[in-house]
Amino acid sequence: MEEPPPPPTSAIPNARTRSYWRWSKQDFFPEPSFQSFTTYRAALASACPRLRDRLLSRSSDNNELNVLPQASENPMRRCLTAWDLTWLAFGSVVGSGIFVITGQEARTDAGPAIVLSYAISGFSALLSALCYTEFAVDVPVAGGSFSFLRIELGDFIAFLAAGNILLEAVVGAAGLGRSWSSYFASMIKNDPDFFRIRVNSFQEGFNMLDPIAVVVLFIANGVAMSSTRNTSILNSLSSIVTTLVIVFIIVVGFVHGKASNLTPFFPMGMKGVFNAAAVVYWSYTGFDMVATMAEETKNPARDIPIGLVGSMSMITVIYCLMALALVSMVNYTQIDVDAAYSVAFVQIGMKWAKYLVSICALKGMTTSLLVGSMGQARYMTQIARSHMIPPFFALVHPKTGTPVNATLVITLLSSIVGLFSSLDVLSNVFSISTLFIFMLMAVALLVRRYYVRQKTSQEDLMRVLGCLFVIIASSAVGTALWNANKLGWIGYTVAAVVWLIGTLAMSFLPKQRTPKVWGVPLVPWLPSLSIATNLFLIGSLEPDAFWRFFLCTAFMLLYYIFVGVHATYDVEHQNSQDFKDVKPTDEPNHAPFVT
Repeated sequence: MEEPPPPPTSAIPNARTRSYWRWSKQDFFPEPSFQSFTTYRAALASACPRLRDRLLSRSSDNNELNVLPQASENPMRRCLTAWDLTWLAFGSVVGSGIFVITGQEARTDAGPAIVLSYAISGFSALLSALCYTEFAVDVPVAGGSFSFLRIELGDFIAFLAAGNILLEAVVGAAGLGRSWSSYFASMIKNDPDFFRIRVNSFQEGFNMLDPIAVVVLFIANGVAMSSTRNTSILNSLSSIVTTLVIVFIIVVGFVHGKASNLTPFFPMGMKGVFNAAAVVYWSYTGFDMVATMAEETKNPARDIPIGLVGSMSMITVIYCLMALALVSMVNYTQIDVDAAYSVAFVQIGMKWAKYLVSICALKGMTTSLLVGSMGQARYMTQIARSHMIPPFFALVHPKTGTPVNATLVITLLSSIVGLFSSLDVLSNVFSISTLFIFMLMAVALLVRRYYVRQKTSQEDLMRVLGCLFVIIASSAVGTALWNANKLGWIGYTVAAVVWLIGTLAMSFLPKQRTPKVWGVPLVPWLPSLSIATNLFLIGSLEPDAFWRFFLCTAFMLLYYIFVGVHATYDVEHQNSQDFKDVKPTDEPNHAPFVT
C-alpha cells in the first residue's frame, strides 16, 4: 500500500520565508494560555476541566499522519529501504548492551545462566517488536510509540509514555557514552576509569566525571543531524564489520570454552536469572527506533516488517551465543564487569584479540549512538508537534531534512547525565522506562483490535476493559508473589490460570478492526503474553529503580499539570476547524475512549 507523502513545504504557511534559527517566545509557547500572566492564570483556574478533557481525548491516524507533521514546516525525506531498516535495527541494538551489561549481570546476578536471561528478554523484545510493527505499518509517522499510544489510549497515557521516552533517550545515550569511554580506556591502559575524573565530595555513583563520554555524544549526534541517508549508509557499513567480529568472538569463545566454567549453572537461582533478564533487556532496546523512521521509509508496509521482525529474531540468537561464549571462556566470578569481552580474551592468553574485541565494541556502541540519535530526535519531534513540549523542537531543517533542534537538546541533556552518572544507575532507570512503554504498547494493540468508536457496543467495550483488567491484574499479582516469595508454585499457578482465563475470554470477543497490511499473529495471545512478560521483568528490578522511576514520573506530572495540559488543550480546541479541513486517509478523528 502506497502511503501519502508528507505535506509539501509550499502548503505550510511561511515555511520558506521564516528562518530555521529563531528563538522567540512564540516559537516555544505560541498557545493562547501562555500569552500573558493573565491568560496563564485563567488557564490554571481551569486546570481541572482541562485535565478531564485531556484524560479522555484520543488522537487519530489521520491527525498523526497529516495534521501534526505540518508543525515541522519542512518534510522529512523518504529515503530508507528494507535493507536500511534491517541494519538500522542491528546497529541500534547490537552494541547497546551486549558488550556492556553481559559481564555485569553474569557476575552479580545470573552466572552462566545469563544465556537464559538473554533468551527470556529476547522473547519479550520480539513480542514487543511485533506490536510496534503492526502500528508502524498502519501509522508510519516519526512518533513511534508516542503516536500509537495517543491514538489508542489517549493523551494522558501518551504523555506519561512521552516523558519516559525522553527519559529513556537521555539515559540510554548517556549510558552508551559512558560505556564507550570504558572500553576505550581499557584499550589504552586496561583501566575503564582511566579517563574519568574522581570528585570525592560527590555521592557515590555520581562522582566519576567522564569528559570522553561527552565528546563521543556530541560527535555521534552531529553526524545524525547532517543527513538521514548518509547516517544509514555509515551504519550499514559499520554493522557489517561488527557482524564479522561477532562471529569471531563466538567461534573463539566456544573453542576456548571449558565445561567446568558452566557449573554451577544457576549460582543465584532462577530469581537471579530473572533479575538479570530485566537488566539485560537494555541490550535489546533500540529496535523501537526503527518504528520512528517510518516517516522516512519508502514503502513502510513492506520494509518495516522485514526490518523489525527479521532483525530482532537474528539478534536474539546472536546474543544468546555471545553470552554463552563469554561464560564458557571465563568463570563468572572472574568476569570484568566494565569490559567483559576484551578482558576475557586477555585471560585466555589472546592479548591481541583484546584490541579487536574492544574496537568491535566501540564500533557497535558508536552505531547504537548514531541510530539512537536519529530515533530519539524523531520521538521528540512528534511529541513537540502535539505541543506537549514546545513546538520549537518539532522544526525540521530545510537543508538536512532532519530535526536539528530536537537532536541538539537530546545531546545536551544526555551529555550532562553521562558526565556524572555511573552505568549501574543508568541501566536500572533505563530498563523500567522501556519495559513500561512496551507493556503499554501491547495494551494499545489489544484496544486497537477490539475497540472502535461507533462500532463497538457498550456491552463489548465493558467486556474488553474487563478482560484487560484481568490480564494486567493477574500478571501484576503473579509478579508480586514471585518477588515476595509467597505461596510458592500454588500462587504462581493460580495467577497463570487467571491470566489464561482473561486472555481466553478476550479471544472470544469480536474483533472490530483488522490490520491494513500486516498484523500481529495470534491476537490476543501474543500481546497478552507481552503484557505479562514485561510486567514480570519490571517486577524483577531492584527497588532503587522504582524510586527513581516514580520520582521522574512525579516531575513529569507536575510539568503536565502546569504546562502540557494547557498547551494541548489550546491546540485541540483552537485548531479543531483546521483539523476538519484535512482530508482523512484512514478514519475520522476518534472521540474520547467512551461511547
